Amino acid sequence: MASKKRPISDMAAFRRQLEKSRNVVILSGAGVSAESGVPTFRGDGGFWRKYQAQNLATPGAFTKDPSLVWEFYHYRRELVLTKEPNPAHTAIAEFQKRFFNEGKKAIIITQNIDGLHQRAGGQNVIELHGSLFKTRCTKCGSVKVNTDSPICPSLKDKGAPDPGATSANIKIEDLPHCDDCKGLLRPHVVWFGESLFDDVLDEVAGHLNSCDLCLVVGTSSIVYPAAMFAPQVAARGVPVAEFNLETTPATDNFQFHFEGPCGKSMPIALAP
Repeated sequence: MASKKRPISDMAAFRRQLEKSRNVVILSGAGVSAESGVPTFRGDGGFWRKYQAQNLATPGAFTKDPSLVWEFYHYRRELVLTKEPNPAHTAIAEFQKRFFNEGKKAIIITQNIDGLHQRAGGQNVIELHGSLFKTRCTKCGSVKVNTDSPICPSLKDKGAPDPGATSANIKIEDLPHCDDCKGLLRPHVVWFGESLFDDVLDEVAGHLNSCDLCLVVGTSSIVYPAAMFAPQVAARGVPVAEFNLETTPATDNFQFHFEGPCGKSMPIALAP
């Protein structure tokens, strides 16, 4: 049985493939945001105060202590507002605009919830895991963009990440509430134990099935179902290029692999 060909790191060959493409999907992950100084809250850095972040990002945690969970997300919102898109975000946004102007298609699908692709100029970004800057009403289900800082007066100056910080224990009535029905708001993000939004998955499936080139940028390819997306594209014979600090479990499925910071590789890969 023939062995699988190893991916190549030939930028000129990738650029030739890019020039031939008319329908590109860009899948981005936490590595892109990490280069802007946004914490990934995974592995050794996965703590806020004395809590593991994944233990706060659950429906059960919110039911038990909505004040604590809102403190955590308020901290994350405020932190992201101090960060800026990096050269990878900018290169992707400028490439997308150029492709659109040439009558071609470039879709950004991100696992990140920080909005940095949009702040760099990315259009119609598909957010697989929701957004720090959207809320969802637990009563009527209304989803709205919210970039208020702070999101409500009671959270002002709250959410310090120090292990010794004490919980604010904010009363439920003083937490963010819906303008329409006065129900309690939650962050519009996909928590552990929750499924991705069906309409988002349907939209993503359409793009994955129609693209003629896929870029996987700054993702470890271990978070499902997103980890399956690029290998599925590769399985139908479409070229996939991976840009990451290191190899991933999915690397051998792809035609191209480029190691190093995305902020250095993307401006070269996507330059006019």
